[in-house]
Order: sequence, then structure tokens, then C-alpha cells
Amino acid sequence: MNSIFQRVQFIRNHVPPSGLFKDKEWRVSPFSFVLDERYVEILNRLGIYLQKFYEAADLLYRLSVRGKQPSFVYELLDRGKPRELIEISRSEKLKNDLPRVIRPDLILTEEGFALCELDSVPGGIGLTAWLQETYGQWDESLIGGREGMKQGFKAIFPKGVVVVSEEAITYWPEFEYLVGLERMRHAESYAFDCQPVYRFFECFDWEKLSTLRKSYSPDRCSITPPLKPYLEEKLLLAFFWLKSLTDFWKRYLSEKGMQFLRKLIPYTWVVDPTPLPYNAVIPGLEVQSWKEVGAFSQSQRELVLKVSGFSPLAWGSRGVYIGSDMSSSEWQEKLAMALADFPHHPWIMQRFVRGKLIKHPYVEGQKMEEMIGRTRISPYYFVYDSQVHLCGVLVTICPADKKIIHGMKEAILVPGALAKPEERKKEEWNEVLEVR
Repeated sequence: MNSIFQRVQFIRNHVPPSGLFKDKEWRVSPFSFVLDERYVEILNRLGIYLQKFYEAADLLYRLSVRGKQPSFVYELLDRGKPRELIEISRSEKLKNDLPRVIRPDLILTEEGFALCELDSVPGGIGLTAWLQETYGQWDESLIGGREGMKQGFKAIFPKGVVVVSEEAITYWPEFEYLVGLERMRHAESYAFDCQPVYRFFECFDWEKLSTLRKSYSPDRCSITPPLKPYLEEKLLLAFFWLKSLTDFWKRYLSEKGMQFLRKLIPYTWVVDPTPLPYNAVIPGLEVQSWKEVGAFSQSQRELVLKVSGFSPLAWGSRGVYIGSDMSSSEWQEKLAMALADFPHHPWIMQRFVRGKLIKHPYVEGQKMEEMIGRTRISPYYFVYDSQVHLCGVLVTICPADKKIIHGMKEAILVPGALAKPEERKKEEWNEVLEVR
């Protein structure tokens, strides 16, 4: 299948009958996204450290509850959550349960990556599996190979049902492709029985799922990812940077792990309205109040506001505001909203990282085009057999004028691949140039 147009036709013809995302589309490229060796090396190391990060975060919360770590940890992570869900998350039965799928969202930069999100209930598993299977017909260099995602998911969830909420119904088709319709269930009508459950609903949906709630018991029901909403909070990225917790993170991540993650995770703050003493400043921002942050000039506002979690705005591209992309009055309005929301839904602020510009071909109609854009790399790590396995990489390329990189109809979605020998890469690009 050497012709690029044959590849594109094959891709379009092999979309599953039920689709992959409900009412979603994207631009099609005949080429996977090739990652240089230095980037792949980071991806191979990252999964182990992220697994340790989740282990440490889980322990930090439990120690905080027991009074052996600062109380602000559990107090902030429990904000806005129903008592019932908090009690479930603290159940002794769930003590050792951790996410079995880990997906960071990495912005591709000149230096490497910037880890801006960390998701343990990620979408895109079925889509990436389909991309691997499809592009694997002609590309042997895919990260994870042709079956990596399917094998990874089967290893962590060999039997049981996938339960999807109405809030997340967009992702139903990709899970149907992954496990088959007979293993799919709607969360709103599902009652737990003896079958294991893979949940694809956020913890903030819990109170709306009355049938599911009433039938659940930690002692007799198996569910993954575990019902631990504190592990789904972006606040954890801010806690990672708190000086008061440095010794804790270093103890469980090691000095090497700390330094590795600090190169990737942008500096992150909790947007906390508590007044500071007269002789203190917000570290890294070097001002004494959020009011001063609100008065920053546009060039100073290379910052991103994000709701931390347990909110319908906390997933996808919702609830994300880039300071440099807003007027001064809009920035002040959103910052005031975040501060007012602190008692119920804490927000975080991160340094904004602008991805490097890349070029990637795609087909529009019968013409080969080239997009100049920025790239989000989403590796999928599956935890099984006491190891962390990198099973696939979803690459999202958005036009350069889009500030937030996410799935959209203007985006190119392709699987990630290992760097190929230079001669083979030249042949492929020469073919593209000839067609254009």
C-alpha cells in the first residue's frame, strides 16, 4: 500500500460502522508522527515515574487524613465532594487500588515535553487502538506496534463491562470498537452485579447515577479506575511544587525522579484567596496577592487557569483560560471567578508553555496539504504484571493559531512512531512533494 491516496482511502474505509467518536471528525494524514529518539527515550522513562507519582499521591492523601502529613492536603482534595464518595475513597478495601491506565498530555517543545495534564480516566484508548491497527498495515515503526493498545487494555481488564455515562457518551463508539457492544453499559441505568466494571465516567457524575450508587459496595464490587476522586485533581500538580512537600515527594520519587518530573511539569499554583503575610510573596510570581496577578500586562500573562477537578468543566478543553489570549478585564473576571470558587472547586494556575511549530501532511479532498501546527503527545501507559507498559501514543496536531491543543475538526490525529532511518523518511517526503 505505497500510494498515499491508497492509504487515505484505506483509513476512511476502515472506520468502524459505529464510528470512533460520536459526531466528531478530524483531518486524515497518511503518515504517522515520527518522534526522534530523544523524545521516545523520555516517554519510555516517564511511565515509571508517573506510576510512582500516583502511588505517592495516594499515600500523601491517606497520611494527611491520619494527621501524618499536613491537613491542607486532604482538605483541599476533598473540597466540593459528597461525603459518601469521600468515605468510599477512604475505604480500606480500596487502599491499594490505583489507576491502571495513565495518560499524560504532553506539549511538544524544542527542549522536550511539557506535561500540562495527567489523566487516569482517559479517552482515546479505542481510537488509538484503531489508529495502530490501521496505520500498522504499512508502518512497522508504531510505538506499541499494531496491537499494543488492545493488548494493554485486555491485560488490565480481561473481562467485565465498560460503563459509560451520558456526560461522556461521545466516547461510547471507541469503547464499543475496543470491547464489543455486548460488553457496553449505560451508567445511568447500570446496577452492579458480580462483573468487574471499567468506568468511563468522572467522579463528579456519581451523585447523578442513582441506580449505580445504590448497588455499589466496596466490599463486593470491582471497579477500575478506583473511585478515588482525589487522584483526579489537578491540584496534585500544584502540590508537587510546594516547598513544604518537597521532602515527601523526594522520598517516594527519589531525587532523580523529582528532577526528571520537574523538567516536564510547568510550575503550578493553587489559586488560594487566603491573604499572605506582609513579608511573603507567591513563589515564582513574586507578588503578594492575586489582585496583582490580575493586573499583569499581557506579556506577563503567559499563564493558564484551570479548574482542578470534580466539575463538568474539568475535562476536555473546558474550564481552561489562557491569560495572554484574553483582555485584561476578561483575565481579571476569570481570576475572580476562580478565587470565589475556592471553597467548592479549587482552581490551579500553570505557566503557559507554547509548543514548537512542526509541519505535517494531510489530505483535503484529492489534494495533499501541509499543516503548520503545534503538537500534543498523549502516551498511554498500562499497569499490569507489576510493570508499566507504554502501549501506544496518540498525536494531536492543531493549526498554529489554536492556543489550546485538543481534538477538533481542524486537527490531525495520528499514531506516534519511532524515528525511521533517514533514507526511508526522505523517500516518503519526496513522494509528498511530488504529489503536491
